[in-house]
Amino acid sequence: MDNFDSAETAVKLKLYSYFRSSCAWRVRIALEYKGLPYDVVPVQLMREQQFQADFMKLNPMAQVPALIVGGNRTLLQSLAIIEYLDEVYPDKPLLPQDPLRRAKVREISELIASGIQPLQNLRTLHKHSDDPNEKLSWAQFWIHNGLQALEKTLTECSGIYCVGNDITMADVCFVPQIANTHRFKVDISCFPIITRLEKVFEEIPAFQRAHASNQPDCPPELYSKL
Repeated sequence: MDNFDSAETAVKLKLYSYFRSSCAWRVRIALEYKGLPYDVVPVQLMREQQFQADFMKLNPMAQVPALIVGGNRTLLQSLAIIEYLDEVYPDKPLLPQDPLRRAKVREISELIASGIQPLQNLRTLHKHSDDPNEKLSWAQFWIHNGLQALEKTLTECSGIYCVGNDITMADVCFVPQIANTHRFKVDISCFPIITRLEKVFEEIPAFQRAHASNQPDCPPELYSKL
């Protein structure tokens, strides 16, 4: 029997997270939006706790998030985790039933998760340069480049939210990326749809609860800087 056949709903979910990680942030939004109870285990990336042996047994890539389901099964990679949650907990779906709309949600999610975020994460920036100004310039270039593509895509599919009038996985990916956009001082005023959507999500309680500033491992001195 496959070990994943156990009843996932019987055990509380456990999320290994870092307050400012875009990838962990996405999963927190999905969990909050679906109203699923979960415990957070902070992994301090700046202190390199992701490289400790116990955590690397969970994730050999030394990255967050890691989600423990069914008591002892580990799931990795934010989009795979979100799709799993959507299949196992179908209330308040994050993927549309319509195949074309569902593909558009995945397209936007991948545009952000594969085309923007990896180029501005900690590991990439540290590898690129030791110069803070060089790091900032690199991140700004790739974020702005990605947002240009995102804005164009949104002109074709956005409604109240990124894809139509229902919250989807695209929105779950959108919010942490825009937070990082501000962190790296990228001006989004030239992107009217992105600017409008940011304001929409600021008012949604599930997105508020998942925000980096509301996480137990967020240092108080960073609250106003996120």
